Amino acid sequence: MKKPVRIRTTLSKGVIVPSLIFIVGICLLSAIFPSLTENLLNTIKNFIFVNLNYVYVWSVTIYVLFLIYLMFSKYGNIRLGRNDSKPTYSFFSWISMLFAAGMGIGLMYFSVAEPMQHYSNEVFSGNTAVQRAKDAQLYTFFHWGIHAWAIYGIVGLSLAYFAYRYRLPLSLRSCFYPLLKDKIKGKWGNTIDVFALCSTFFGITTTLGFGVVQINSGLETLNILPGSSFIYQVLIVGVLVSLSIISAVSGVDKGVRILSNINIVSVVILLLFVLILGPTVYLIGSFTEGIGTYINEFFSLTFNTHVYEENTQQWFYDWTILYWAWWISWSPYVGLFIAKISKGRTIREFVAAVLIIPTLFNFIWMTVFGNSAIWFDANVADGALSQLAGNPDALMFRFLEYLPLTEIVSFLTIAIIIIFFVTSADSGMFVMNSIATKNARISPKWQTIGWGVLLAVLALMLLNAGGLTALQSMTLITALPFSVIMLLFIVSLIKALSIDRSYYERDFSATTIPWSGEFWKERLKQIVSFSDKKSVVGFIDKTVRDALTELQEEFSKNDVEAKVNLYENPHRIEIEIKYDVVNNFLYGVKGESRIVSDYLLNEENLPDIEGNQTFFPKSYFGDDREGYDVRFFTKNELISDVLKHYERFIEIISEERNEMFVSSNTNRRLR
Repeated sequence: MKKPVRIRTTLSKGVIVPSLIFIVGICLLSAIFPSLTENLLNTIKNFIFVNLNYVYVWSVTIYVLFLIYLMFSKYGNIRLGRNDSKPTYSFFSWISMLFAAGMGIGLMYFSVAEPMQHYSNEVFSGNTAVQRAKDAQLYTFFHWGIHAWAIYGIVGLSLAYFAYRYRLPLSLRSCFYPLLKDKIKGKWGNTIDVFALCSTFFGITTTLGFGVVQINSGLETLNILPGSSFIYQVLIVGVLVSLSIISAVSGVDKGVRILSNINIVSVVILLLFVLILGPTVYLIGSFTEGIGTYINEFFSLTFNTHVYEENTQQWFYDWTILYWAWWISWSPYVGLFIAKISKGRTIREFVAAVLIIPTLFNFIWMTVFGNSAIWFDANVADGALSQLAGNPDALMFRFLEYLPLTEIVSFLTIAIIIIFFVTSADSGMFVMNSIATKNARISPKWQTIGWGVLLAVLALMLLNAGGLTALQSMTLITALPFSVIMLLFIVSLIKALSIDRSYYERDFSATTIPWSGEFWKERLKQIVSFSDKKSVVGFIDKTVRDALTELQEEFSKNDVEAKVNLYENPHRIEIEIKYDVVNNFLYGVKGESRIVSDYLLNEENLPDIEGNQTFFPKSYFGDDREGYDVRFFTKNELISDVLKHYERFIEIISEERNEMFVSSNTNRRLR
């Protein structure tokens, strides 16, 4: 008999089963009963926007203020990973990937459409044309600026911190560890991940659906496709999702990174083209003034609920509140992806880059495209672009008709939208698979392909039935509870960061041994000498080894099992005491080198040195605190130093408040 074929999977049943039931169920309802579902979900959405809009306003405000505080606080130097972690990706690749994942198709879809809609909105018809143009830029800056990236930043920082600092799974459930402890492994954790997976899937599906419509419109404008029927949309989705699957299967290091780098270069080329061949002086002046207006109005915009301005309240619900809900609904996806690529960055570096760099680029982009469109509309098109404000699918391409080389630029625009589509879809597949598998390190490729197929099938089904708007409403509704969940992320971060800082600031991060003056002649000789590698190896093999071996024997007499480990590359020796519940205690000494500056090499009143490199023995610890030079230590002083650190270790692990930092199977996570 043949053995039954087993399909290997890393999917978690507790996450994937309820998620798929909910996702497929909502999509089927939206496709079979589009009008009924849309009306029902719209009613719920409108109730939330009108009666609970303050929840979004206060939540987003807290996100912004908290991240700005972290950037300038003492916690800013904490690294997302071990203290000696290095960034996985170059700064350019890092910024390219987080930018492509964070804004993507939306940047192309709304760069002309949003400013034009604010400019031509009847609500502001009483203002002068100049004031409407200024306000259009200001509101666009507000919706695509620091507030949007603060939402992504909160989720990304929480995930990266708990995943790389506490060695927990890269999953939203991990962000609740300080509050729920090991309960995150059970139903509570599954519920959080189900919510994140559904929200991510709905957000990506609706955005990709609208992206397909815009690509179809562009190809129709260029006479590549004869129309915008469903069959053409099937063709577009089939090609693009296939490219996305190929990119996703190749991994973040290859497909996603390479496409993101290509896309950022293409975007800059298109940006410079419009800037140089458009109304250049007007654009530079309006950008400068727009930045000043944004800074001046920052807090007014942040807290404004339009409660005293009934004529603009509906506009406020349809734009600002919708945007905050939209960014929040996308934050599990974008936040998880940003976290995945941000290991090794400091909190200050993470926050500054995530808040400032994409925001500044968005401002430049929106100014160049949005203000160019407004200028052309007022000075060349005689209002033709304003009349198309309600048709964002075609507006970008109609705008390009007022620039030279229209056809070439339109092709470039479509290419950028396609790459944005692919990078959003492939990183989305990666993120959804990560959530559904509880961040399994290696998953079979069929799972990634499966997510791509599911995205394509459901997006097309909704496009054909007209159910995308209903699904968009569902996505916005889920943002309300998740905004509260994100506030709990902040509570968890505050609790964890205070413990983290206290843990590393605890005594003995520098040498613990005061020098009594004994053996001063020998020490003077050491101080005025530059050590070579051989002498450092000899010190480790003799003095350090004798000290740790003697200490090991004494630990054994006191019923504590200690082990002395000797390693090469780099040459080092350590004493380790293993524990099942808390971190292992570790104290080691390794050979380090440093470069001696050129001006010291030529100093006559210093000892001679061969070459420009000197070596020294440096201590290191299991919790990644910074070590120090121990070359002046005697054997007994080394023993005393180890015992001081062991005393510190026992004191820390005995405090209940440090439980989450030193326990929960940390040793297993380290492996």
